[in-house]
Amino acid sequence: MEGLRFKSLSYRGLNTIIAFVILILIFVFFTPNHLFVDPRNLASMAKLIPDIGLVALGVGVLMICGEFDLSVVSILPMCSYIFTLMLIGGVSPVIAFLITLPVGATLGLINGLITVKTGMSSFITTLGTMMFWRGVVFAWSHMAPISIQNYVPVGSFLNNLLTETIGFMPIQAIWLIFFTLVLGLILHFHKFGNWIYATGSNKEAARAMGVNTGMVKTICFMIVGTLCAFAAVMQSVRLGSFAATQGIGFELKAIAAAVVGGTSLRGGVGNIVGIFLGALTIQILENGLILMRVPVFGVSTFIGAAVIIFVMLNSFFERRMV
Repeated sequence: MEGLRFKSLSYRGLNTIIAFVILILIFVFFTPNHLFVDPRNLASMAKLIPDIGLVALGVGVLMICGEFDLSVVSILPMCSYIFTLMLIGGVSPVIAFLITLPVGATLGLINGLITVKTGMSSFITTLGTMMFWRGVVFAWSHMAPISIQNYVPVGSFLNNLLTETIGFMPIQAIWLIFFTLVLGLILHFHKFGNWIYATGSNKEAARAMGVNTGMVKTICFMIVGTLCAFAAVMQSVRLGSFAATQGIGFELKAIAAAVVGGTSLRGGVGNIVGIFLGALTIQILENGLILMRVPVFGVSTFIGAAVIIFVMLNSFFERRMV
């Protein structure tokens, strides 16, 4: 079984790497005036990719555990709004940031408890909480943008912590790499990672081995919520404002990134490097198509086609290994 899983991960990882390299080569040579490799475009991508990348990491780990989370699209603006309200109320930006992280974890905890305690499908649970929290944040904020530049000015500690550039590398990219390493260590070298794979592969067998599958699922939901909160604050500080529409489309992009990275929709299969590369692939595909002046609806078409192709390839290799 372990050998089968290793081969599955190898094939899936190879698919992602090949696609990643091919996309890079296509956009390097075919974007007008080689705009793809323009330093300004590369710097822009390095700042933008971590927003969806952090969410994709959490969603990917949750998918390995056998669950989904569509509510990330609402958790992100909710956390951003709570962070903004604390700033307006006079709370220190750093303290507001530290409080926002457990707020995100709590929203993830709610998803986990509803799913585990009721036995409801996480797709339905998070579809419901997505709509609920979206309605709350829309009504609460009146959908009005709020500037936070005066509260977190350029040069302040939190601004530097989340948006500074170290050498040629935006710190957002460094945070994405940091969380990738942390989750990679947990997922692949810690017993909790084994519990995640066991829960996603066969929940009943995992229970028979003494794994508290409900706790594992709930913690994975909390990881998603925490990463959404981090991404929300990082995005708000970078933009200098709150917007109720922050994160629109992230729920589908995150799932797409995980699938492109080799994560199985059925759970139990996937790896953190693949999810990381999947997030890069999705964003590079979107960026390159825009530079090639493909209409917005065309971008969605290509991303949708890419997801279908990757699922077909991964399913094909799985059948060949059986």
